[in-house]
Amino acid sequence: MQPLAYLDREFLESEEARPLRILAEYLEPLRRFKAQNIQDTVVFFGSARIHSRERAEEALARLKQRLIGADGAESDELVVRGRKAVEWSRYYEEARELARLLTEWSLALESTHHRFVVTSGGGPGIMEAANRGAKEAGGKTVGLNIKLPLEQGPNHYITEGLHFEFHYFFMRKFWFAYLAKSLVIFPGGFGTLDEMFEILTLMQTEKLAKQIQIILYGQEYWNQILDLDPLLEWGAIAARDMRLLQRADTPQEALELLKAHLTAHHLEPDTAQEMQAPGIAKTRA
Repeated sequence: MQPLAYLDREFLESEEARPLRILAEYLEPLRRFKAQNIQDTVVFFGSARIHSRERAEEALARLKQRLIGADGAESDELVVRGRKAVEWSRYYEEARELARLLTEWSLALESTHHRFVVTSGGGPGIMEAANRGAKEAGGKTVGLNIKLPLEQGPNHYITEGLHFEFHYFFMRKFWFAYLAKSLVIFPGGFGTLDEMFEILTLMQTEKLAKQIQIILYGQEYWNQILDLDPLLEWGAIAARDMRLLQRADTPQEALELLKAHLTAHHLEPDTAQEMQAPGIAKTRA
């Protein structure tokens, strides 16, 4: 028997049905955000390769045990990388702590909706740390996961009903951008930089009718990776664009920046659209 068109899997996975799949990645999350009463979010970005301190230390101990009696530059390099992973684990623990502190603060706000909900890309590393800290504080937490060939499996700290799976990067980015009031950017690679510059471009061009905050967390890392001064010197950006980025080195410092921004600009949104759940930001005309 021929199924109805909207129940025909072969059709739904076809080239012709691509617009339906794209629309589904807007409507299905919209439905669940409404059901979960989520008004807006604070997004944590960062590397999927940063592990918890406990896991990094255990991995280093296993590595040293395996290399007993081994000699050579390759073994030394492996140990150096293992020690670097332990050093890097501070960012996992600090993302976890910041997410916990932010969630405790947001839960104390008087609101009929869930405000400033910690959101991540849903995977391991910094994403897991953010969801974990929010869950430990007793709050809801969102994971916007993307189907990838490697490494991107959802972490188990995401609130039930708020784990989303996307095929299209641009639809995932929509849900990052249009609910977010602040972004905290922990050390990361190409994906982290991609997400950050996407939002920076929206801010620079004033495409969204709201003020988004971007905090670079970990100056030791970002000062090496992200030197924007040449862009200013060459005239590629304006001096005011440099002020789109704030910096923090401790969870408490980042929390104070978040609270100041969210209180000043978003406790009472400027548009009725953003007062809803979900409070999807208005696009400037």
